[in-house]
Amino acid sequence: MANIKDVAKLANVSVATVSRVINNKGYVNEHTKELVMQAIKELNYVPNEIARSLYRKSSKIIGIIIPDLKNEFFNDMISGIEEVILQHGYKTMLCTSRESLDREKEYLQIFSTNKIDGLILCSNSPDIVSYINLDIPIVGLDRIISKDIPSVTADNYMGGILAANRLIEANCRNIVQFRGPQTLSPANERANGFLQTLQRHPDIQVHTVELEFTPDTNAEIYNFLVTHPEIDGIFAASDIIAANCIRCLKKLGRQVPQEIKIIGYDNISICEFTDPTISTIAQPIVSMGEIAAETLFKLINNEPIEQRHISLPVELIERESTK
Repeated sequence: MANIKDVAKLANVSVATVSRVINNKGYVNEHTKELVMQAIKELNYVPNEIARSLYRKSSKIIGIIIPDLKNEFFNDMISGIEEVILQHGYKTMLCTSRESLDREKEYLQIFSTNKIDGLILCSNSPDIVSYINLDIPIVGLDRIISKDIPSVTADNYMGGILAANRLIEANCRNIVQFRGPQTLSPANERANGFLQTLQRHPDIQVHTVELEFTPDTNAEIYNFLVTHPEIDGIFAASDIIAANCIRCLKKLGRQVPQEIKIIGYDNISICEFTDPTISTIAQPIVSMGEIAAETLFKLINNEPIEQRHISLPVELIERESTK
């Protein structure tokens, strides 16, 4: 594989001249520039991006940390982020943390070595100082990382309220909330909005079961529903959990929505492929990613941001599981 010295030799110029042409820095006359470009073409030379970043003091790379690539929610979010990043002429360095602080520390070292220009972060890490010490612009996504770090989230509290009100309207009187982990702020906000709304209805019996945001929740859901046949309403903290509820109820011979109503959360594609289809609280997932990326580039370019913490509205999408 050719290197910059090979290009300089073929063009009969110095390595410094080749570097100026590649990075478009400093004066090089047109004839010499043509010689260098021709040598690059003949040798099929690809400049080392990291070496170029050291010269420019800019890698043109944006780091992204998300919990999981298996979750469609984060895949949709990344599509919004990446579209904006590419429009600005940057590339992405995507990392998945699996909610592990040790993995995040490893990624911090990689980010530091590669001198990324900015970071979009979806993390529960208490070690915010380590991120701040990167001395780069950071935007929190889906979660408020720190009051000093700009963030883009959805209104999870309102999502819980919308779900509660729909189940109340459907005359559900024995409701279970299959909520997300207490370690995650979005899950807590949804649960709080849901429970505080139902507190105004003392005639409604409410149960809460904490689950992980993973596909493998069938056993826990099934065991609860077997021992609580009176349940006539379910609020699931994700659409995957809602789909698992439908699967478990079919095994139990219970009909949705005739006997039991279900509301999910996120509005990912699975909602339209279950039988019945799933009513859900829709988050503006792609828009969250786009706005987070645009906010990050404002920070990179030292432009003012109008709002440090942006909370986007959610809405109830009604399908067959509550009709």
